[in-house]
Amino acid sequence: MIKPVRRVYQGAVLSVYVDLALGLVVSFLLLSLLVSGVNEAVVRVLSIRSKFLWAYLRDTMDGADDKSGSWLPAKVRDVFTALPFLRDPRPRHSDLPAPAEPGALPDQQDRAGDAMINLLYERVREIDHAKRGRTSIANIPPGRFAVAVMELAAGEDGDVDGFLEKLKAIDSPLYGPLKGAWETAQRDLDRFRQGIETWFDGEMQRLSMLYRRYVKWVVTVLGLLVTLVFTMDGLEYAKTLLRDNAFRASVTAVAEAGPDAYNELKSRCAGDDPMRCVTETLSQPALVTMLDQALVSVSIPEQGDPGVHWNGGLWWDRISTPSHWPGFLLTYVALLFGAPFWWDVFRRITGIKSRR
Repeated sequence: MIKPVRRVYQGAVLSVYVDLALGLVVSFLLLSLLVSGVNEAVVRVLSIRSKFLWAYLRDTMDGADDKSGSWLPAKVRDVFTALPFLRDPRPRHSDLPAPAEPGALPDQQDRAGDAMINLLYERVREIDHAKRGRTSIANIPPGRFAVAVMELAAGEDGDVDGFLEKLKAIDSPLYGPLKGAWETAQRDLDRFRQGIETWFDGEMQRLSMLYRRYVKWVVTVLGLLVTLVFTMDGLEYAKTLLRDNAFRASVTAVAEAGPDAYNELKSRCAGDDPMRCVTETLSQPALVTMLDQALVSVSIPEQGDPGVHWNGGLWWDRISTPSHWPGFLLTYVALLFGAPFWWDVFRRITGIKSRR
């Protein structure tokens, strides 16, 4: 008789911990998705990916600007200040298709600061659409880039050696990689194209790693802002989840015990109607209760339209209370793991299988 009771007790305890884990994981997943969504919105509005690509291409093909240095800033601060707002490395958008004959490289004395980048844009602008007067191309496949370079070389009467000499004469940084690819290919055009494609693919992987490193700083800042705006105390939220579970258990016990336990529930509701008290409590899960303490909260009454409330006083009291800081730190660290991590944890707990 003792063993079945013990099993029921162990199952109940396990259910409590599973509910606690699911509640924390879901909250961290939702907040991480919010951080990712805000980051993606900023990236799209400011065209960061496209500017990142064309800043690299300008450095690689035309070289650094004499007055303002590299188009792709080396410091994280410059990437998120100068690149989005002060300098736009993208070429002007054109609705015209690529010309049948590629333009010739300029002579050394006639070289403009963006000659090579404009020639490249001529060859790839079929996949472009305008975005505030500039190109929106944020990704050039390595094969397309290699074909574009081969077309530029064909514009020099198909003489790759002459094409490389002109690149050297105008002091283009592209000369070194193309010269190495040409020598490695032993002057075979097909192998030369494959060499360019392999080199550019490696450069794009390196650029992607650099971009992700910069994005981590943005996610770090956004995670802190989301934590503070919502005043999401992870420890307090865990206690609220356990209290919700205990309250549901007490309601179930009252329903099974009969009229004698009804008086106890009535006393817990401070003299209010127990049915109304239970309904209101169960209709506000722990996550909703925590989000109501954000800087701005939304309430949905039983009748009427939803309302928006400013909780500046409550928000500041929570921010300035040191006892909440460990919970804020827990939430902030959890958001740094990112939405994919928490989705994977959620999938493992619930048993949802990934479809790939």
